[in-house]
Amino acid sequence: MTADRDYYDRVLAEEGPDSASLTFPPYAPPRSIPLVGRQIRIGRHGSSQPSPPEIDLREPPEDPGVSHVHAVLLAKPDGTWTLVDPGSTNRTCMNGSSEPIPYNVEVPLSDGDRIHVGAWTTITLTRGEAT
Repeated sequence: MTADRDYYDRVLAEEGPDSASLTFPPYAPPRSIPLVGRQIRIGRHGSSQPSPPEIDLREPPEDPGVSHVHAVLLAKPDGTWTLVDPGSTNRTCMNGSSEPIPYNVEVPLSDGDRIHVGAWTTITLTRGEAT
């Protein structure tokens, strides 16, 4: 997982309602998170949530464009993963596309797929983890 300057520039170019207040983080080290379990939530932990998402984008630098439960990775019995956007405010895109994935539809994932959420976060799926 990384702060992706190219994705951030595309978000700004679309001139969304909060784009004028967005600032790309000066330092955002890449993180790797093992994909363990049947469901991996991507989002930001909030005070009303009983537990943080497995991929918590509240950690510095917090991505302000990420919903509390922005997207969900679902493990399939055959070892593959799918991605679902349950209704995020700022949508979820993949592989550099500006077209968001549909809400509440499982989208199959492959090794190397890039998931774009929030204002600058790109999660790259590599065998066994999200980076």
